[in-house]
Amino acid sequence: MANDMLSQEEIDALLKGDINYEPEIEYYEDDEILSDIEKDTLGEIGNISMGTAATTLSTLLNRKVSITTPSVSITTPEILSEEYSIPFVAIDVSYKEGLEGSNILILNTDDVKIITDIMMGKDTFDTEREITELDLSAVSEAMNQMMGSACTSLSEVFLKKIDIEPPKSMVITFQEGKEKIELLKTDEPIIKVSFKMVVEDIINSNIMQLIPIDFGKSMVEALISGSVSEVGKETEAKETPVQDLSKTQYEEPVSAGITTVDKASDINYNISKNEEKVVVKKPVFQTFQETSHEPFNASIDLIGDIPIEITVELGRTHKKISEILELGQGSVIELDKLVGEPLNIYANGKFIAKGEVVVIDDSFGIRVTEIESSGKKII
Repeated sequence: MANDMLSQEEIDALLKGDINYEPEIEYYEDDEILSDIEKDTLGEIGNISMGTAATTLSTLLNRKVSITTPSVSITTPEILSEEYSIPFVAIDVSYKEGLEGSNILILNTDDVKIITDIMMGKDTFDTEREITELDLSAVSEAMNQMMGSACTSLSEVFLKKIDIEPPKSMVITFQEGKEKIELLKTDEPIIKVSFKMVVEDIINSNIMQLIPIDFGKSMVEALISGSVSEVGKETEAKETPVQDLSKTQYEEPVSAGITTVDKASDINYNISKNEEKVVVKKPVFQTFQETSHEPFNASIDLIGDIPIEITVELGRTHKKISEILELGQGSVIELDKLVGEPLNIYANGKFIAKGEVVVIDDSFGIRVTEIESSGKKII
């Protein structure tokens, strides 16, 4: 029984008067499902993925993030529902290119709240509050960037482009997941990859990745077959055609220029005879006379029609995400420019001048008041 709700098996047992009924849970040995090579390969894939993801999350949160080496095991949705009864945040990550399948990432709800508070620029973290849609959106975006960078690393490993769909987040229990998540609807075994995530002294928790057996095995097969293929290509490239000296000398003595080939010295003689002579000498360069260089004053009509984008910057400011989310219609944003201060003028993003705002008929314009002097000239 989970979440105070009886399963159909438990209801049937109670109707029959069996008060000591306990549901049977089938446990699987890891070796029955995955070989040691497959487990090691999946662990390495997870290690590469989460290593890159940790770097991305560290940049996103501006804090040191470390994710430990994964542990690979076999479990079932029924076992998970018995072991974990509290709600968690499930992130469904599906691949749209390179790999065919999906996997689920399981995060602690408190960790999700803390990650959201950090992304919102807060210095204190409230884990007692109810998890909101903002939390789910924040963790979905974080996971999108994390798994996106992980796909870049996997693309190098699998030697093909790998990309994902935008992740979907939800707050559920494993019992509820049996009805809402395709991966958890089955009673078949699934792969569980566990990581430990540490964010400075703020988060010290675990991340769980659930992968379908077929998808996990297909990744292992693709990685191993790809590696074997690449090794074969490298070997083939290195094994360039080499003249069979034994056949050349024994079967075709005339073309080799040798009449007796009973000794190894004859083979060495043949090799040294065919070697190309290399001549090494100092390079000779043409001598240029020093001449005066006159400025190039030809017309620049050739590039006169190249369009240049002129941009006038009214001002700038910096806001936190939490402050931006508070903006609404009618909100006023204060810029770093004072009234009457010259505005910056850019040509294709390059600062070239300063000016002041003027009104031309019904449009705004800008009068150039100062030209930026770089002290450089075109030669």
